[in-house]
Amino acid sequence: MSTATTNGASNGAAPKDEPVEKKEPNGTVDAGLKSLEHYKRALPRWRYRLRQRLLPIVRWETPHLARLQRALRTPALDYYFAWTANLGTHTFFMIMLPVLFWCGEPAYGKGIVHILATGVFFTGFIKDMFSLPRPLSPPLHRITMSGSAALEYGFPSTHSANAVSVAVYSLLKLREHSAAFSPSTALALEVLAYFYAVSIVFGRLYCGMHGFLDVITGSALGALISLIEFHCAPWIEEWLQSSSYLAPLTIVLFILLFVRIHPEPADDCPCFDDSVSFAGVMIGLELGTWRFARYSPLAPVYVGTNPTFDLSALTWPVALGRIVLGIAVIVSWREVMKPTLLKLLPHLYRVFETYGLSLPRKFFTPASKYKDVPLRGLKDDNVLPHVADVAKAVKSIRGPGRGRAVSVGPQSAADAYETLAWRERKRRESLSRERNALKSKKSVGGLQKGEQQVECRQVSGVRSGGRKEEFEQGEVVEVVSEGELELEEEEELLDEKDVFSRVVKPRVRYDVEVVTKLVVYAGIGWLSVDPILILFELIGLGTGQYPGLNLR
Repeated sequence: MSTATTNGASNGAAPKDEPVEKKEPNGTVDAGLKSLEHYKRALPRWRYRLRQRLLPIVRWETPHLARLQRALRTPALDYYFAWTANLGTHTFFMIMLPVLFWCGEPAYGKGIVHILATGVFFTGFIKDMFSLPRPLSPPLHRITMSGSAALEYGFPSTHSANAVSVAVYSLLKLREHSAAFSPSTALALEVLAYFYAVSIVFGRLYCGMHGFLDVITGSALGALISLIEFHCAPWIEEWLQSSSYLAPLTIVLFILLFVRIHPEPADDCPCFDDSVSFAGVMIGLELGTWRFARYSPLAPVYVGTNPTFDLSALTWPVALGRIVLGIAVIVSWREVMKPTLLKLLPHLYRVFETYGLSLPRKFFTPASKYKDVPLRGLKDDNVLPHVADVAKAVKSIRGPGRGRAVSVGPQSAADAYETLAWRERKRRESLSRERNALKSKKSVGGLQKGEQQVECRQVSGVRSGGRKEEFEQGEVVEVVSEGELELEEEEELLDEKDVFSRVVKPRVRYDVEVVTKLVVYAGIGWLSVDPILILFELIGLGTGQYPGLNLR
């Protein structure tokens, strides 16, 4: 497959043969031509150049990924990789991470939160900066149990970053404390870490959700984040706990600065929402651990690299009770605070707008454009689902191959634009080949009057049901692989008017949701490492080392 830059615009300038935008009567850009200019208009020049340099790689990968998928797919593997992908999602980690703080591993838990929050934030940052699509579908089949994953850009893979960062950090901690484990246990844990990372990363390729560039970059980013956390976090933690309130305040301002400079995407991509959510978790975590370590009488039990809290001292019913109560508190906080903030903040935002103080983002509706945020049915969270959606989510869990678990075709605006751009590029290449063939025939004696032109191609292999390829002796116009030919033919089956009709329509997003997510998720981080631990002691689910706090 040719890796020529799309639209011939690697230098930011439009090629000579690129069609001029056609305007419809209402002033909007025609869908067939909009795809050619959309990213050039939506992105700054330097970001557009970077995107155009990487886009050919995404296109080159597609037929190879399709062949890989066709060669390996079985119903059992579809089911396995669709299910195990959940082990790399934000929701899984948001439910599991607090357990580490409540059950005796606060230092390890804080490190995992750091690497995951950093990974989610910066993969979202890079996704919105480059605005690169996922590999084309068709020919790929996308296997996923998530309704929102396909709305995000592909480069880099957040799943891969999450899985590799957790595996690398866990291996580093395991080797640091190898004396605490028997050789057989240490070996089993190492194998489990490697298997977890490889399974998630390869599963993204198998499921057609990412290409090689996506998972390699995501994996490298995850490993780098873990190495930085392992070697640098102890210094930062020591500085944080030995400093005044200026230390956590500095960290909070630093996080908010990165939220502010998060790039605007070219399409309505929810990457920013996930980045904001985990930025909020980081803010709450740092504030909560700083306050708890300095002022709580329980600090010697729960804080430090060698806490005296021993989980084995608790009975299983008590440990289970801690987990159930802790999750209940977090869910209750979210269910109360989110609607409260969404109801109150619009009034405050309108006041800010009158003084020109609002900081609107491209795909978020400003408060002056709406009266109230519709709380009912507002699906605004890809990290922690609404409690009312839990039953529906459980009911909808099914093996791939049914319903929407396996899909073919564009699912997001980025997919649609890329599909149309790909088709336009292939049309131009086809016209160019025909012109070259015509010149070649004229140069060897001209054409017979009424002679029919036949495009000649040589393909690697004959596919059952495909058209017969003819080529004239001594003349080969182009050599294409079977995978590339299939991709081109499958794309042509999509009616241009139907491309955008297949796209999952993104919901309306409101400006107040940014601050709402920051506050709600900062509260979740703070609750997990401070008030909930005190609550355990008050109601008799604590360690018993501070009986004055125990109400039993």
